[in-house]
Amino acid sequence: MSKSGAMDLASGLGGKISKDDVKSAAEQYEKYHTCYGGDEEARKSNYADMVNKYYDLATSFYEYGWGESFHFAHRWKGESLRESIKRHEHFLALHLGLKPGMKALDVGCGIGGPLREIARFSGASVTGLNNNEYQISRGKELNNSVGLGQTCDFVKADFMNMPFPDNTYDAVYAIEATCHAPDAVGCYKEIYRVLKPGQCFAAYEWCVTDHYDATNPVHQKIKAEIELGNGLPDIRSTKQCLQAAIDAGFEVVWEKDLAEDSPMPWYLPLDTSYFSLSSFRLTAIGRLCTRTLVKTLEYLKLAPEGSQRVSAFLEKAAEGLVEGGKKEIFTPMYFFVVRKPL
Repeated sequence: MSKSGAMDLASGLGGKISKDDVKSAAEQYEKYHTCYGGDEEARKSNYADMVNKYYDLATSFYEYGWGESFHFAHRWKGESLRESIKRHEHFLALHLGLKPGMKALDVGCGIGGPLREIARFSGASVTGLNNNEYQISRGKELNNSVGLGQTCDFVKADFMNMPFPDNTYDAVYAIEATCHAPDAVGCYKEIYRVLKPGQCFAAYEWCVTDHYDATNPVHQKIKAEIELGNGLPDIRSTKQCLQAAIDAGFEVVWEKDLAEDSPMPWYLPLDTSYFSLSSFRLTAIGRLCTRTLVKTLEYLKLAPEGSQRVSAFLEKAAEGLVEGGKKEIFTPMYFFVVRKPL
């Protein structure tokens, strides 16, 4: 584990939250969730605060362990995690027909890993929409470092109320982001509004599958762990997501849960029984090293108090995701392409 990697993690912990306030922010975030006595309605009514706290607290952990693209991927045997993530992004760009001269919107863009990859792959100009100030500042820094500062940009805004005129974009996409929306129909209607007629919206959604049983206590526990560890107000079903797109006015072009026929399980990088040098930080040993590192940094006051608490609920999320994947009750890659009618 390099010294520079450790210091990069330490410097980013807490995002834009004051270092003295990280512990209390983590406590407030936890209270939104079922595991700590919270409820779905409170999460939905306070989603902006909840999601902002989540990404301020979790972004540095994500970037340290996962890289710049915070999402899973359909994966072939012999393919590295990073290769599969790039292909997953290219797959979406191809379905949208992105090419030079087109203007695309990345809804919930994180620190812009997919945005940069898709812009370089397709030649399109991509705007990232994000409501988290820390992620935007980090994304701008990374864009400039690879020469995309002039062709790709970021806008800080809520995806439930976008600051764009009607019919602005040639394509819109969301990668594991609109799952944070308190109301899928409302979110998709905003996307519909800013998309040009005849053009497409593509998304990877986090969903419970038809195997999920809302009366099963084990399933309920897994769902609650995923919501806590990933800043979600609720997890919709695949059917609910597709119907929400239809209710927003879209025509369905294609839809499929890509997890169903992935040659390698999507949750494999988080499975403690799996070992990979290429994604070492996500393995059981790598996570133990990270846990120890965070504990040491917090003890030395190089990381803010509460950092271990954030690390712990992210570990709990990983456990929930693996169990949800193994039981086939959850997917992070329900993919659909829908079109705004002419």
